[in-house]
Amino acid sequence: MAAARNGGHHVWRRFAVIARPYWLSGEKWQARSLLALAVLLLLGQTAFNVLLNEQTGEFTSALAARDADRFWLSIRRCVAIVVVAVPIYAFYYYVRDTLGIFWRRWLTHHFLDRYFSHRAYYEIGSGGAIDNPDQRISEDINAFTQQSLYFLMIALGAVIQLVAFTGVLWSISKMLVYFLVVYAIVGTAVTMLVFGRVLIGINFLQLRREADFRFGLVRIREHAEAIAFHRGEAHEAFQARRFFDAAFANYRRLLKAQLNLNLFQYAYSFLTIVLPSAIIAERVIAGELEVGRAVQAAGAFAAILGAVAVIVDHFEGLSRFAAGIDRLGTFSKTLAAQQATGAGATGRIESTWGPHLALEHLTLQTPGRERVLVTDLSVSVEPGKGLMIVGDSGGGKSSLLRAIAGLWDAGGGRIVRPGADETMFLPQQPYMVLGNLRSQLLYPDRNRQVSDRELCRLLERVNLPDLAARFGGLDAELDWGKVLSIGEQQRLAFARVLLRRPRYVMLDEATSALDSGNEEILYRELATTSMTPVSVSHHVALLRFHYQVLELTGSGAWRLHRAADYRFR
Repeated sequence: MAAARNGGHHVWRRFAVIARPYWLSGEKWQARSLLALAVLLLLGQTAFNVLLNEQTGEFTSALAARDADRFWLSIRRCVAIVVVAVPIYAFYYYVRDTLGIFWRRWLTHHFLDRYFSHRAYYEIGSGGAIDNPDQRISEDINAFTQQSLYFLMIALGAVIQLVAFTGVLWSISKMLVYFLVVYAIVGTAVTMLVFGRVLIGINFLQLRREADFRFGLVRIREHAEAIAFHRGEAHEAFQARRFFDAAFANYRRLLKAQLNLNLFQYAYSFLTIVLPSAIIAERVIAGELEVGRAVQAAGAFAAILGAVAVIVDHFEGLSRFAAGIDRLGTFSKTLAAQQATGAGATGRIESTWGPHLALEHLTLQTPGRERVLVTDLSVSVEPGKGLMIVGDSGGGKSSLLRAIAGLWDAGGGRIVRPGADETMFLPQQPYMVLGNLRSQLLYPDRNRQVSDRELCRLLERVNLPDLAARFGGLDAELDWGKVLSIGEQQRLAFARVLLRRPRYVMLDEATSALDSGNEEILYRELATTSMTPVSVSHHVALLRFHYQVLELTGSGAWRLHRAADYRFR
């Protein structure tokens, strides 16, 4: 019992942390108004249920007494109640679901803001602390908002129903009320103790297994060409089957647990058909109660039992809901921890703004501090005097650029860098955004106003003069990562740089897929616009576009050379 209670407190705390901000946000009055309207409509539903239950007993008694006038009067009352009740029922679901979609919109924006703040998306993705954050944002938030309102309304409806029907049942049979209380307590206790944490744990694991299977299929689609080149179909099929088999095996466990729960639930609910009549049968047979009152008592008994046994009846759904809360709560906690990381932390590289790029006594480690990549490095890159970084594979060249960008900060020393708008980074594999060709060139400044003529001129400068015409103009929307070669993507990325004109450009093998002619064209464009390159490369022809060469010799050691004097080994 203690374990189930602690688990319930844990879920409730996480639910409160996720739910509370919305009801205190700028949309709180709209949210509270919709919730109040939903509760009002719910009260109307319960009132009509009581009235219909009363009329059901009335026309049953009229039939038993063969009283035609009494019967048809009751039928007319039932029709009138239904005419008024139908719009209330329909509008209740509309209001509830409208509140749910508004809540989902706010909560999705709230999580997206936190996800993109302090590069949390990068840290979470590289650290592997959270599996499938995309699913948690797209699916778990939707399930959280919809199911929160669903179960909230069920709980409120249960309370209202309990109050409304208890008086009816008490007036017919006090014995039924006493029996009902004991029956509900026993059923709820058995459900929580026997099926509680087991179903929640299995449902949590099932959400993860399904997400892993879907993620594996997405990776196959994204890397289809590489898989085809390597003829890796057998390996990928094995991996996909492995993910599915894990989901399948866990689902089998879930089905067995649900079978046990269903056996108990159906036995529990079917007994309610017999028990109320059995308890008051003698009074009906003795003529103390009309047949209609017995029917009315059975209806009230079922309504009250549904209210007090709400956990038993909805435990399967509640277990899935609790698993979703746990996943979303873990995600929220990780985002909060990520936002707090770095402030006042020890063993971090200091970062400041300055007029030019400089590394001062920099010691760089991998994020988990497993390895030292660079030790006590000091180098200054003044405007117009580019730096070329060379060294063996795995020696820390790309890692050094990550540190300059602020992505990696484990280590010591200080990095002085110009403002964010004065630096730009080009990786070896350019990022092609979703959208049209114009958005590829403007990225990440999507609101910048640039004429079509200027954009076409940019394409000419990076030796892509016919690119727009080939694909139907600047407004053509395609999967650019697939329709363009790597070399074309690298030239398109350079066009972004020429448009933005930062003071410093960090290039991590950014021309690796280009021939020497195109590579020279691009670097000359950088030189003519007074941009200073910091390049990771092994191409001898690029030495003349740099003033210094930083050679990382391994195990944290380094050497600094004049580019004019450097010779590749």
